[in-house]
Amino acid sequence: MAEKSRLCRVWVGAETGILKGISPAKKQAFNFSETSSLSRDQEVRVLCWGDPAETEVLVGSVNGTVRTFSTEKGVFTETRQCGDADQGFFTGLAVADCGLVTCVETGRLRVWREESSSPVVDIDAGKNVCRMRQNAAQKNRVATGGKENGLKIWDLERPDTPVFTAKNLRDDWLDLKQPEWLRDAAFLPDSDKIVTCTGHHQVRVYDPSTPQRRPVLEVRYGEYPLTCLSLVAGGQSVVVGNTHGSLAVLDLRKGLVRGCLKGLQGGVRGLQCHPTLPLVASCGLDRFLRIHSLETRALEHKVYLKSRLNCLLLSSGALGEEVGGDVDVEEVKEEEDEVWQSMEKVEEKSKRKAPEEEEEVEEEEAVEVEVTQVTNSKKKKKGQK
Repeated sequence: MAEKSRLCRVWVGAETGILKGISPAKKQAFNFSETSSLSRDQEVRVLCWGDPAETEVLVGSVNGTVRTFSTEKGVFTETRQCGDADQGFFTGLAVADCGLVTCVETGRLRVWREESSSPVVDIDAGKNVCRMRQNAAQKNRVATGGKENGLKIWDLERPDTPVFTAKNLRDDWLDLKQPEWLRDAAFLPDSDKIVTCTGHHQVRVYDPSTPQRRPVLEVRYGEYPLTCLSLVAGGQSVVVGNTHGSLAVLDLRKGLVRGCLKGLQGGVRGLQCHPTLPLVASCGLDRFLRIHSLETRALEHKVYLKSRLNCLLLSSGALGEEVGGDVDVEEVKEEEDEVWQSMEKVEEKSKRKAPEEEEEVEEEEAVEVEVTQVTNSKKKKKGQK
């Protein structure tokens, strides 16, 4: 398994609890979990790198465990319990200077250290948290938000109060409160700004360095809830996905849609742009991993993985040789799909007519022959006259 794991450049987590590795250059995909002992409580919700060298993948499951997978050895090397399943599934996972950072749906933002089985930092980020994201430039700063839970930025070294709390938009023309539903967020590089997407198809940019706590830019895309986003290399554009399988590239400077990426058939759950190359990887409910080019907006790679996918992790290195021409689809042979297993085998029967039907057909043919003969005899008599 070590040789297979070294080939993988994209890692995805499935609802079945399987960690899958994909090599786009080799057109191969592998399962790195025991399929015989899988259960629904092992569903993979979040993925992140465990070290800067990208030799470890941290896998957060629904049952509250965080497993460490070694990409060099091809096996899971460690499992630790970071909360209970009744507290909600993971909405974020990161590694900071102070330890392992986790966040669950109920709003418990915690920091764990290796020598301690209990969290050293425990923050209440509010209920219904949909996403927690880390600032890549400042590892100790994270952003949280969710449904009716506005954007907050936390400093894990000073966890008493958030360093920034976003303010909701003003009431509408009926004096009704504007609904809030943060689904994903990302920190802009070389800036204090942060971009978010909402379940009300809005993309917003906040600037904590200014006194204004409301968004400095708002763009609406489509009519369906946005589920995830990822910044393009350079931070001037962002790729967003929604529940109907649409991907779009938005310009954060002018607030315009630069283009759309086609080919998806189901809701987008995982999305990540390559840090240096003009590529974006996406996965979701249609069980495909797709890699698009941001320059030509063409589909470069397409891999069928047989399970509904929740998240993905893209390596910062080169994905391999560029693939042109027709898109090949690779299937994971090791995992059997539950739907196909439950279906009964249907054998095609020969379309042979029953004996009674054959007799009726023969009688009809005989009648047609007699009618034809009578008609021909009449024509002959008329000709003789």
